[in-house]
Amino acid sequence: MPDINVFQAAKQRITAIYQEFGHQVYFSFSAGKDSSVMLHLALEIARDLDVLPVNVLFIDLEAQYTHTINHATEMLTHPDVNPYWVCLPLHLRNAVSMYQPQWVCWNLSEKEKWVREIPQHPGVINDTAFFPFYRYGMEFEEFIFEFGKWFAQGKPTACGVGIRMDESLNRYRTIHDTRKGRWNDQPWTTNTGNQVYSFYPLFDWKTEDIWAAIGKNNWSYNHIYDLMYQRGWSIHECRICQPYGDDQRKGLDLFRFCEPETWAKVVDRVSGANFGNIYCRSFLLGHKKILLPKGHTWKSYTEFLLETIPLYEKEWFLQKFRVFHKWWIENGYPEGIPDTADSHLEVSKQAPSWRRLAKTILKNDKLCKGLSFSQTKNQFRKYRELREQYGE
Repeated sequence: MPDINVFQAAKQRITAIYQEFGHQVYFSFSAGKDSSVMLHLALEIARDLDVLPVNVLFIDLEAQYTHTINHATEMLTHPDVNPYWVCLPLHLRNAVSMYQPQWVCWNLSEKEKWVREIPQHPGVINDTAFFPFYRYGMEFEEFIFEFGKWFAQGKPTACGVGIRMDESLNRYRTIHDTRKGRWNDQPWTTNTGNQVYSFYPLFDWKTEDIWAAIGKNNWSYNHIYDLMYQRGWSIHECRICQPYGDDQRKGLDLFRFCEPETWAKVVDRVSGANFGNIYCRSFLLGHKKILLPKGHTWKSYTEFLLETIPLYEKEWFLQKFRVFHKWWIENGYPEGIPDTADSHLEVSKQAPSWRRLAKTILKNDKLCKGLSFSQTKNQFRKYRELREQYGE
């Protein structure tokens, strides 16, 4: 789209979606800066096109900043919003513990540990019978997929997602994945199946564009970003999500500084939270420079680490490592992978090494992203099966 800026382009995209799909449109909202800007734009455009209310899906993960919930409440109780504020027990990743690799938000059997009570607002859904597809403790990603299918009811449907290409390589790949097809061959859309299209109206925005839009339009936003910025994080580093995930644990210690009253509950919510708070950016969790213990090679150190974790964890990593070995043996390393490779090649994932395998275990990287794996459908179901097979 020549001669227009990203703000105008985003408005054109949302307008085109509404003109095509009408009321069969909903927006996935996290209360983060990107989804907030997307929702503000959607409200303006839906009002102009007379397609109100704006349907909004918000998955409340329980262990969230108070500022996040305050902003979510502000947006979801807007008179022009039709909210699906989901407070149901869902399986989530816990990357700070080998012994509790998953946790269940709003787990009824752990109600005394909840970070906060279920909010009492119109649109809050905590009835496990509300969605016909829901089952107790289903995975977050699975719920998102099934919700889209349920909302669509067999009709062409569009789901707005506030992700940007410059935020991470995975998000870049998600948007540029042409295997899923696109709506009208638009590069900012993907066909997720069941006649549901995800569209990314902000896909070409920069972080600076997000804050410029908020400032120039005087839009409301999540004020936890102010506290993160005051703490010394740049605008590019400030992100919110459930605190115990693979990427999010790197900011786990921010809970303690930004909202100490929330941190007191977060630290008690899952196993390993305080360990993650202390060592989240240290070599002990695979960040910065990892030290090789004296007397070890990276191969022997990897083997040692595998012997220190539960059997189901060991088998999980071994399955991934076998695939990793096989691929590299067939693609340039017939004699096996080396102990180390050029550090720049390792970081860019262009060369294998035993050091990369050791870092994967130290980071508790269950998805093995550091080995170029990505999350697959029902991945954690397979993990649970391994855990049941090998026992507690």
